[in-house]
Amino acid sequence: MNHARLSARHVLAACGAALLLGAVAPSQAVAQSYPARPVTLVVGYPAGGSVDLTARLFGEELSRHLGQNVVIENVGGAGGTIGAQRVARAAPDGYTLLLGSTNEIVIARMINTAVQYDSAKDLSSLGVIGSQPLLLAASKASGVTSAAQYLQALRAGQPGQYYYGSSGVGTSLHLAGEMINASTGTQAEHVPYRGVAPLVTDLMSGQLTFGVLVLSSGLPQVQSDKIVALGVTEKTRSPVAPDIPALAETPGFEDVDIGVWFGLYGPAGLPDAVADALRGAVRNVLAAPSFRDKLAQAGGVPARADLDPVVFLAEETRKFDALVKGAKIEAQ
Repeated sequence: MNHARLSARHVLAACGAALLLGAVAPSQAVAQSYPARPVTLVVGYPAGGSVDLTARLFGEELSRHLGQNVVIENVGGAGGTIGAQRVARAAPDGYTLLLGSTNEIVIARMINTAVQYDSAKDLSSLGVIGSQPLLLAASKASGVTSAAQYLQALRAGQPGQYYYGSSGVGTSLHLAGEMINASTGTQAEHVPYRGVAPLVTDLMSGQLTFGVLVLSSGLPQVQSDKIVALGVTEKTRSPVAPDIPALAETPGFEDVDIGVWFGLYGPAGLPDAVADALRGAVRNVLAAPSFRDKLAQAGGVPARADLDPVVFLAEETRKFDALVKGAKIEAQ
C-alpha cells in the first residue's frame, strides 16, 4: 500500500510539473522565436522631419539587435495621431511598432477630442530613445540678434505687434512659445503653420518675425546665415550647436525648459516576452556608440538607458497638461 501511495504521489507530481512546463513553454517559445519576420516601425509624419530621421537612425540599429529587417512606414496626418492610432489598433504581436514623439503620445489627446486612443492605456511604453531641444529663431529683417534683444523688443512693443510661428496648434513648438511668454511676462501672438517648411520660408523672407523650430530643422538655415538663432529651449546648450546659448542663460527666461522627445511604443497587450525583448533591444541601441554618434550629429541627445518609460510618460503628461491649461488651449 505504501508503494501504491508513493506511486500515486509521483504521478500527481509529474502531472503538476507537466502542467507547469506547459504554462511556461509558450512564453519561452515566443521569446525564442520573436521576431520571426520583419518589423514595421510606423512614423506618424512625412519623411524628412525630425521624427522620421530619428526613426531611420533607430530602426537601422534596432534591426541589427533584433536580427530582422525594420521597415519604416510613414503614416502622416493629424499631427502624428493617425500613425499612433494605427499602432494602437494593431495586433499585439510586436510586429507593428511606433516611433512616437511628444505631440501624438502626450499632447494631442489634451486638445483634440477626435483622438480616440489613450497612450497610457492603448500603447505599451517600450523605451525612451532621445530628445532634441527646440530653437527660438528670428528673421534677419527683425534686427533682433539675441534673447535679451527679443525681450527688450517685446516689452517695449504694443499688444499684437509681435508674432511667433510654430508647426501647429498644440504642438510642442506651440507650447514652447507659450512657455516663453509665461516665463518672460511678454505676449507674442501665435501663428500656426502646416508644418515647419512654410514657417522656415516665411522666417527667411521676413514675412514672420520669430519662430520656434526643432533644432535640427532650423540649424541649417542658422549655419547658412538665413535666420538668427536666439537660443535653445532646454536648460543647457546642445552639444551639436554649442555656440547657440540656452534661453535660460538670459535673465527673464530662467523657467524655459522644454524639448521634443522620441520613444518606442507598441500596442497594449504585448506578450511579456516580446515586450522584454524590445525593451532590451532599446537598451542595446542606446548603448551603441554608432547610434549615439549619429543621433548627436542630427541634433539629438540619447536618453538614459535606465529611464523608466512608464514613469517618464506619466511625468511628461502632468507637465504638458499644466502647459495646455496655462496657455488656455481649448480642446476641439
